[in-house]
Amino acid sequence: MTDRRDFLIAAGAIGFMGPSPGAAQSAGRNYRLGVLRATGPGHETSPALLGTLRERGYIEGRNLIIERRFANGQLDRLPGLARELVELRVDAILCVGPATARAAREATSTIPIIMFGNFDPVALGVVANLARPEANVTGILISADGTLAAKRLEFLRELVPRAARIGMLATGDPDFRPQVRETQKAAAALKVELEVVEVRGGDYSGAFATISGRRHDALVVGASSFFMLDRKAIIALAAKHRLPAVYEWPEQVRDGGLIAYGTSLDALNARIGVYADQLFRGKKPADLPVEQPTKFELAINLKTAKALGLKIPQSVLLRADRLIE
Repeated sequence: MTDRRDFLIAAGAIGFMGPSPGAAQSAGRNYRLGVLRATGPGHETSPALLGTLRERGYIEGRNLIIERRFANGQLDRLPGLARELVELRVDAILCVGPATARAAREATSTIPIIMFGNFDPVALGVVANLARPEANVTGILISADGTLAAKRLEFLRELVPRAARIGMLATGDPDFRPQVRETQKAAAALKVELEVVEVRGGDYSGAFATISGRRHDALVVGASSFFMLDRKAIIALAAKHRLPAVYEWPEQVRDGGLIAYGTSLDALNARIGVYADQLFRGKKPADLPVEQPTKFELAINLKTAKALGLKIPQSVLLRADRLIE
C-alpha cells in the first residue's frame, strides 16, 4: 500500500501534479510558508510535507523559510498569530484545524491559504464550495463525509462486542461538537451508552480517572490535533486502565494504540506539499478544488489486542489494511 493514495477531487480530476521542473525556477528567490496551529511546538512540520517540497526544489534553510506559529491551546491567540504571518508577507499559509482556518481567513483576503482538517469548510463559511473554493482558500480534508466518528465506533464495537458503556475523549472546542453528535447518533443505533469526557487543560490522567471510575468498557479517542500530539500519553493511559480504544490515525496504532480507521497522515501531508508548490508558482487557490480522500486504512495493533486479552474477529482481520505485531 502506498502512502500517496487516491483522492476524490471535489469537481473533476486534476492530476497528481508531479515534480515540476519550473518549481524552483526563480534562482535566488526565497519562498515563505506560514504554518498556523492551535497546538504547541511539539507538532512539528511533517517529514512527508517537507519531502514533497524538497522533490519540487524547495529546501528549508536554503530557498524555503517556514514561519511557524503555535497557539498552545489558547484559541483566542490565533487571530493575532495569523496577523503576524500576514505582516511577514508569507507566500502561503497552512492552517491546521477549523479555528486556524477562520483566523487566517479573517486576517487576509489575498495571501493563499491551505486549510487542513476534519471539518466542513462550507458550513464553516471558509469556502463557497469544494469544487471551486473561490477567494483565497483551498485545502485538504481528512474525511469525505462527516468525521468518520461513527465508523470508528462501529469497528470498536465489532472488536469489543460486550461493550455496553463507551467513553469518548473530547476537547472543549466548539468545533469538536459535530464529532460528538455523529458519535452519539451511531451509539444510539448500536444501542450502547456513550459518555463524553472532556480533557481540560491537558489533564489526561484526570480524564482517564473519570472514564475508569464510571466503568466504561471501551473508548473512542476523538479526532483532534491535540490528541495526535499527545498520543503517547493517551495510549499509555489506555493501556494502564486496560481500555480498548479506537483512534483517528494509523500512526497512533503504530505507536501502540489498539485500532484506528482513517486515511494516511503522510499521504495527506504529501498532498499539502503539492498544493503549496502550485501556489508558490502562482496558481490561484480558487482554481485548486478542496480535496477529499476516498480510501481509508483500518489498522490494528495485534500486540496491544493480546495485552488486553482481545481476540480479533476474523471479519475485522479480513478488512484490515495494516496489522502491527
